[in-house]
Amino acid sequence: MKNKRIRILLGVLVLATAAACGKAEEGSASGNGGAQSVVELNPADGSVAISKAGEGGGEQAAEQPAEEEPAEEVEVVPEGMYRSELTNEIIDEKLKNQRPIAAMVDNEVTALPHFGLTQADIVYEMMNSTKNGRITRLMPIVKDWENLVQFGSIRSARPTNFMIAAEYNAILCHDGGPFYINDYTAKKYTNNLSGGFARFDNGKSMEYTEYITYDDYTNAKGKSFSGLAKRIESAGYSTEYNSYYPGPHFLFSDKSYNLSDVYKDAESKKDISLPFPHNKSELHYNESTGTYDYSEYGEPHLDAQNGNKQLTFKNVIIQKCNYTKLDDGGYLIYNCIVSTPWDGYFLTNGECIPIKWVKQGESAQTVFTDLNGAMINLNTGKTYIAIVPDDVWSDLEMN
Repeated sequence: MKNKRIRILLGVLVLATAAACGKAEEGSASGNGGAQSVVELNPADGSVAISKAGEGGGEQAAEQPAEEEPAEEVEVVPEGMYRSELTNEIIDEKLKNQRPIAAMVDNEVTALPHFGLTQADIVYEMMNSTKNGRITRLMPIVKDWENLVQFGSIRSARPTNFMIAAEYNAILCHDGGPFYINDYTAKKYTNNLSGGFARFDNGKSMEYTEYITYDDYTNAKGKSFSGLAKRIESAGYSTEYNSYYPGPHFLFSDKSYNLSDVYKDAESKKDISLPFPHNKSELHYNESTGTYDYSEYGEPHLDAQNGNKQLTFKNVIIQKCNYTKLDDGGYLIYNCIVSTPWDGYFLTNGECIPIKWVKQGESAQTVFTDLNGAMINLNTGKTYIAIVPDDVWSDLEMN
């Protein structure tokens, strides 16, 4: 899919009335220089284009404050640096065209502690099987993979993971998977590395010993493994974005903002309990850092590779999605390709709004909008995205 303006088909422009987090304020403004992406209907074909309010569309405008407040100074990007398309953080310009990797990380308690996950820019979590208490698997997206020393542990992929990795033009790293993935490994938009990653002697059974390393690695038993750099080169994959890159995934505010600054019915939501019964994933807002700290199995999620730092996120997106059970062994595929909007929530800085999302094709990006049809603006920082089955959506708890 070539880099171009995203077009999405919506059933209606005004999407829904107030939900648990409140109705988005009409005429809301966003970051990015005060411009807001707005969905516009094309009567000729029923399609909807995303445009900036004030650019020949966007009927809604933000209410002006009674007194003009001093403009917040926008951070200047130093020479040789740029703003990451994944986090909006200022990073080395040499990474600008580098494709990220996506990795399948085992989320069974035996696999803990995880290594390197605080180096991820985005982390997805989704049910991996309808068995075993609906155990989840994590799929982190990493831009600066050249700094990975030990990352994982790595396990198998499912069809949904290939479709999500394609949204970022990411190289998917995994260790095999059921035959259901065969059609997806063959897709032109897919580049993937399966198995053969470094095996660490950690005293665990074989399935919990595989980790990504950037450099070649030789373990205590003298067995050598090629690092990520050599694996990508051997596979003949480009390390830079290719013709299937659909462009930057998110819009970011050009300054830090609270949802209540824009949406009059935004609600305070600081504790999230996800309906993942096996590992009991939770996020708790940290007032001192302004981020949501991730926990599972009743304990903070710590990164053993990076000083036992807790995994934490500036932005949280929760998607409601149904799925199709593929067999009695627990394998499934999320029905994530939709043109009629599905529900979700967006949280940042301790506040929440209801949102909608669509994804029009296997490699098309998931587009997240507020209830007025405008693309949401993320705050600068890392993002956690949970895909929650529709049959347990009512069990999602936010306080």
